[in-house]
Amino acid sequence: MKISHKVFGLISVAMFSLFVLTACTDETEEAVVEETAVELKVPVAFSTELPSLGDGILYISDRIEALSSGSLTMTVYEPGKLVAANEILDSVSTGKINAGYATAGYWVGKMPAAPLFSAVPFGPDAAEYLAWLYYDDGMDLYQQMYDDAGYNVHVLLAAIIPPETSGWFADEINSTADLDGLRMRFFGLGAEVMQKFGVQTSLLPGGEIFAALEKGAIDATEFSLPVVDQRLGFHKLVKHNYFPGWHQQATTFELLINKDVWNGMSDRQRMVLEVISKASVADSFAHGEALEGAEIKKNVTEFGVTNHYWSDEILAEYKAAWLEVVEEQKADPFFKKVWDDFSAFDEEYKYWSSIGYLPRPAPPK
Repeated sequence: MKISHKVFGLISVAMFSLFVLTACTDETEEAVVEETAVELKVPVAFSTELPSLGDGILYISDRIEALSSGSLTMTVYEPGKLVAANEILDSVSTGKINAGYATAGYWVGKMPAAPLFSAVPFGPDAAEYLAWLYYDDGMDLYQQMYDDAGYNVHVLLAAIIPPETSGWFADEINSTADLDGLRMRFFGLGAEVMQKFGVQTSLLPGGEIFAALEKGAIDATEFSLPVVDQRLGFHKLVKHNYFPGWHQQATTFELLINKDVWNGMSDRQRMVLEVISKASVADSFAHGEALEGAEIKKNVTEFGVTNHYWSDEILAEYKAAWLEVVEEQKADPFFKKVWDDFSAFDEEYKYWSSIGYLPRPAPPK
């Protein structure tokens, strides 16, 4: 599917650029005057110094004032500066802040289906994910999840990144038996999978992982893209890095806006936000894809890291455990609704992808 990623990125950039130009064509002077200026104060869950992962929101904040003729501005606050990362959703909903940037997987304790809108083990790559979100039922279900749970927020997809690495370990992992008893930082639904192999998982913020590894509070970790993991220095402490990112083939990030603030905007302001968010999605994916090759090589040539690709046997065990997790999670009615909807889309998409791209994968069963 590498070809689909590249083609999708090129088409997306061109299409979204056209949308931006169209959306931001000057309207009448009277319409602009009638708009109420809005400053979005946006705390973020990830440092904006982390490429692709954290700086996606900067694509929006750097452009929104010019594209809205000054009627929209955005101030970004680094993690913990305005509210804690795990308080972003509640704070936006109550109006304590009017916007926030995070990933839906952080809200799994509040809404079991939330990780399905963030990253899905053995799930869609970026091309399929965006197809489902934008042109099937994905975004409608995403908003419905917040509405049904009583959160007063409007959600916009604001970024998407390529596959992550699936773990940094001190020792080589030769079988799933080697995982038993490890203490590991792990995200989202993938953590549920790892627990089935005896891993004790925790969801540490990115800024706390290195210290936890150094002090021995955890034995292993996954976090993000190779370029991000390298910035956080995991290679200094653990030397075995595993691929592919079976748990996060693509990861999305959300811009949450208080719904009263969203409803109070003009149609033009809302359109600017919708269009610039789509442009940010295309940019974040292209940025992530562009950076990884050199960083992975640097880990090996400069830092003594050994890159591993999980064996077919271990991947099969992970997938079997994932399907068990799905059945368990389907006890939640909304999780089941979202999973069934995506699965129906996936069946159609698999047929298309089996004949549309090179190299041809095995036909779907």
